[in-house]
Amino acid sequence: MEVLIFLVLGLIVGSFLNVCIYRIPRKISIIKPASFCPGCGNSIKLWHNIPVLSFILLKGKCSYCGSRISFRYPFVEILNGILYVLAYLSFGLTPYLLFILIFISAMIVVSFIDLDFQIIPDQISVPLIFIGFIFSLFSHGYTGFVSDFKESLIGIVVGGGSLLIVSIISKGGMGGGDIKLNAAVGAFLGWKAALLTIFIGSLIGSIVGIIIFKKTGNRKIPFGPFLSIGALICLFLGEKILNWYFG
Repeated sequence: MEVLIFLVLGLIVGSFLNVCIYRIPRKISIIKPASFCPGCGNSIKLWHNIPVLSFILLKGKCSYCGSRISFRYPFVEILNGILYVLAYLSFGLTPYLLFILIFISAMIVVSFIDLDFQIIPDQISVPLIFIGFIFSLFSHGYTGFVSDFKESLIGIVVGGGSLLIVSIISKGGMGGGDIKLNAAVGAFLGWKAALLTIFIGSLIGSIVGIIIFKKTGNRKIPFGPFLSIGALICLFLGEKILNWYFG
């Protein structure tokens, strides 16, 4: 029953994440107006806005204009739901879980915004740094997270500073959004996990980048999604990976 609750919660929050992904880079309020069809602008009825289920019942089309709804909408909802369940199973029902769920959802939002617009909004990454620092004030090293606020501060400096150095050396090859995002990772998970996030993200990004270049010739791909994947891997497996490596 608890697993089902977190799955449904993840789906509902995932629906809101879709709103954030669409509106934040377009500088539209995430509160008003109510959900609307990007094609015709009509407000979406409440029963047409049920996560995943409405997409299936409407056959992926707007009930007003018939324009096709991107498969990304149910995908984000399902992804967030699955990760919420994994978070509950991995960390348990504790006061810390709320911070972990916020971290997960933030990674999803920045990934899809960066894919579309090649930006990571400060509205997400900067508050996430402060949330990670607040988390550190009472996390006490809970299941591989930072042990205290000092480690969180070090994680922020190392996580963001390492990519800042890369940006300087590559003369702007690394965006400011990536720097702040990894600073947030360091705030939550510590400096070792922040560096591991860069390594994992770079490894996956390189593989995907080579495939995309061979197919399209495009050399420029956003790093945010791969950094987020690395961060989520570190969230669930980082402590095991680091213990294995240093052990």
